[in-house]
Amino acid sequence: MIDYNERATLFHASLFTRRSLVLYSCLEMTGKKKAVVLLSGGLDSATVLGIVIAEGYDAYALSFRYGQRHRIELESACKIAKGLGASKHLILQIDLTAIGGSALTDSIAVPKHRDEGTMGSEIPVTYVPARNTIFLSFALAWAEVLGAEDIFIGVNALDYSGYPDCRPEYIEAFERMANLATRAAVQGESQIRIHTPLIKLAKSGIIRTGLRLGIDYSVTHSCYDPTAEGLACGACDSCLIRLKGFAEAGANDPLKYSRT
Repeated sequence: MIDYNERATLFHASLFTRRSLVLYSCLEMTGKKKAVVLLSGGLDSATVLGIVIAEGYDAYALSFRYGQRHRIELESACKIAKGLGASKHLILQIDLTAIGGSALTDSIAVPKHRDEGTMGSEIPVTYVPARNTIFLSFALAWAEVLGAEDIFIGVNALDYSGYPDCRPEYIEAFERMANLATRAAVQGESQIRIHTPLIKLAKSGIIRTGLRLGIDYSVTHSCYDPTAEGLACGACDSCLIRLKGFAEAGANDPLKYSRT
C-alpha cells in the first residue's frame, strides 16, 4: 500500500492539472499493472481512483448509466476520469428502472433530514437491489478481457453499514466467486482480487486521504436528489454524511448546495 504522506509530495498540486497528466503519461511507459476501477462520480470513487493511480496502476474506469435519479454523477465521473488520467473511461448503459425497488431508480421519495441513528438502523430505500453485484460482474468481465487481476470499488462499511453489498464478507464472497467463474482464473492464468481501500475508513478519513492526494472534490457529486440545476440538496443521507465528513476533516466542502 502507498504511504499517503510520501505520495502527497508527488501529488502536491491537484491531480487535475496538466502536470499530473504528463507525469501519468511518463509512468505509462513502465509497464504498469492494469486495474478496473468502479467510478460513480461521487467522493468515494474519486478517492479510490486517485489511490489506484498513486499506487502506479494503469487505471480503467467503469461507470454506469442505469436510470439513476442522480445522473449528474456521470458528468462528474467523466471529469474525474479525465482529470486523474485514467487510460480509458467506459460508461455502460443498463436499465434498472425496469426493476425499480429503490428511491434512486423508482418513484420513491428520497429520505431527508435523517439522524445518524435512523440511518444506521435499517437498509434504506436508497439501496439499489443487487447494484454492487451487477457492477462488479461487469467489472469482472472487463478485467478478464483487459488481462487485469485487480478490481477496485469504493464501498464503505462504516458510513453505509445498512447496505448489504458494502460489507467485507460480501466482497470476500464475490472475490471467491470471481475466481471460480472466469476462464483466466480457472486456467491458472490470473487471480482476481477485489480491493476496497476505503471499507474501514470514516468519511473524514476518506476526505483527508483524497486531500493529501490533491483530489479536487469540487467536481465530485454525491447527492441522491440534486436539483434541476445540479445543486446538491444538502438534506439526503449522502449529503449529510458528506458534510459531516468535511467538517470532521477540518476542511470546506467545495460542492454547491441548494441548502445546508
